[in-house]
Amino acid sequence: MRGGNPRLQGKDEITMKQYGAETIKNIAITGHAGSGKTSLAEALLFRAGVTDRLGKTADGNTVCDYDPEEIKRKASLSTALASFEYNDIKINLLDTPGLFDFAAGMHEGAAAAATVMITVSAKSGVKVGTEKAYDLACDLGKPKMFVVTKIDDEDANFYNVLTDLKTKFGPTVCPVVVPVIQDRKVVSFVNLIEMKAYKYDDKGNAVETDMPTAEISEKMEYRMDGLVAAFTEAVAETDDELMEKFFEGEPFTQKELVHGIHKGMNEGVITPVVCCSSTTTAGVDMLLKEIELLLPAPVDNKPVMATDAAGELVEIPYEDNAPLSAFVFKTVADPFVGKMSYIKIVSGTLKANTEYINTTVDAPEKIGKLYTLMGKKQTEVSEAHAGDIVVAVKINAGTSDTICEASRKVIFPEIEFPKPCFRMAVTAKAQGDESKISAGIQRLTEEDKTLTYSLDDFTKEQIIAGLGEQHIEVAAAKLKAKFGADINLKEPKIAYRETIRKKVKVEGKHKKQSGGHGQYGHVWIEFEPCLSDELVFEEKVFGGAVPKNFFPAVEKGLQDSMKKGVLAGCPVTGLKAILVDGSYHPVDSSEMAFKTAASIAFKEGLKQAEPTILEPIGKLLVTAPDDNTGDIMGDLNKRRGRVIGMNPAAKKGTTTIEAEVPMREMQSFTTQLRQITRGRGSFSLEHLRYEQLPGNLVSEVILSVDNSNE
Repeated sequence: MRGGNPRLQGKDEITMKQYGAETIKNIAITGHAGSGKTSLAEALLFRAGVTDRLGKTADGNTVCDYDPEEIKRKASLSTALASFEYNDIKINLLDTPGLFDFAAGMHEGAAAAATVMITVSAKSGVKVGTEKAYDLACDLGKPKMFVVTKIDDEDANFYNVLTDLKTKFGPTVCPVVVPVIQDRKVVSFVNLIEMKAYKYDDKGNAVETDMPTAEISEKMEYRMDGLVAAFTEAVAETDDELMEKFFEGEPFTQKELVHGIHKGMNEGVITPVVCCSSTTTAGVDMLLKEIELLLPAPVDNKPVMATDAAGELVEIPYEDNAPLSAFVFKTVADPFVGKMSYIKIVSGTLKANTEYINTTVDAPEKIGKLYTLMGKKQTEVSEAHAGDIVVAVKINAGTSDTICEASRKVIFPEIEFPKPCFRMAVTAKAQGDESKISAGIQRLTEEDKTLTYSLDDFTKEQIIAGLGEQHIEVAAAKLKAKFGADINLKEPKIAYRETIRKKVKVEGKHKKQSGGHGQYGHVWIEFEPCLSDELVFEEKVFGGAVPKNFFPAVEKGLQDSMKKGVLAGCPVTGLKAILVDGSYHPVDSSEMAFKTAASIAFKEGLKQAEPTILEPIGKLLVTAPDDNTGDIMGDLNKRRGRVIGMNPAAKKGTTTIEAEVPMREMQSFTTQLRQITRGRGSFSLEHLRYEQLPGNLVSEVILSVDNSNE
């Protein structure tokens, strides 16, 4: 392809300074889809002076959404890195997707970040994506910050959103920057740390203005003095000295407020709330200031737990003067430059053109060139220090792999990703593309750990599995665009089986005389049901009616016949065959003749033995909010499911439902569960056993299997 790799075009000739663990801010921007994550990243880059224009998602010209599929869909589909310098610090922004189908990005970003910044629309408020981001940050022990976006929208209501945040997430929610509202419009912003108010001109430049009067404050749903009191009390609770000063009625200094919030964020007892408009950039300069003052640097983070060479858990602090230890948190499959690996350095210094150890697979790992990225633009760096994030090209390490110096081998825990739950069968549109498809999808599964590709042992179909229909569609589009492999997607076949319900005794005779050497094979076989998945073969022949040397041929004939039943041509299971009698010809009998005779007996026997169809039954575990359990059980009943039990889940307010369900009824369950729980539910489904298909469905299945085999 002409034009080169779009990811690595626009190389920045300005070299970036080296930054250590004290001067780096790693931020994952998370939140519900449509809450303004990418627009916020764009506004931060613009106000920091990194870009000269404010890109828009709708126009497809933002720094972080540069993939063709992202531009087409006007939504983030994977995590993008935007690294930039601001006031002698380096900020690594990780813009993550909000769509549930692309949750892998949020998990990658949060794993590498020091702070999880959660966007909340001032118009639509707290959504499921807000809760998911907050819960993930809590699970990972990461400091959090809420940014209320779209504050300029005519339907915005900051104070309603603030109330929702406090209701949902508790007393840790602490407003830091709040709007002053007159006639449903934001007229200024109050920074509660500085206790100063600012208004913004049309270009987003701040000008200090008067603090809101008591009259204006009274008209606000939150009185300013109440906000100040709540703010100072939250800060006081972070430190004994501050608490003592609070009780004595002494005002805090700005330095004390910053220290208190900073400490509170690290300890998980304060979640600051700020607000801004990404469209007008009003308030964005204050957010940059809060990033600089409040958000923890890597050195402030807790040490990362790892396993050493002896299998013991050890703490790895963020420090430069230590052996290198780093982990790959994201991989991008690029057909032009090869694999791009996003690396978070925990300790030591990662140097270009240096060999290390991949301790996850215990193999050497040669690092070539290193880059820091700003969207698709790159800046080459010679090294990177503890706490920083860089990208290496064409290395062997995959997502979650650990890279170390040989002097201290450790392994960091793997990133936990959601499990794939939506399956589609893959076929090539063009004959001969199978190997290209397989290689391409393999590259995509390296990139996206919520995507899997496997052969179904039962149906022999190639199955791609992901988090939802949109996820699979995007994977197919990337496969075509990146690797030139065009695929068809269809619902996977259901692995039906056939069996019998009664015992029969049948004859199978194969006799052929057509000149020359004839063929003769003759058997009597008893067929009966059994519990084994495989054919159970026995012989009870007396008097040498069938010579022993033909027994294996009879068994082989039956084995071959088991592949295709008499009702719908499905494999046969639960069958026992006993060879009881027969006859042979001393000249014309052969192994082939007895194989054929056994096949004839098989077909006749199954017809007489009341054949039926078996359907696969799966074990289902659904975890969902308590309020949704009734609707879920109702849905499972419609799918012929049987609820086995219900137990409280690990997360408060949620329940795990255990059920047994027919696999044929579960293709649409991913979408339905998401609708019932508004995206809060999750499930796992695995094959359990086979059961007899209800009689009213047999003809439908026979027809569907016949059509699928055409």
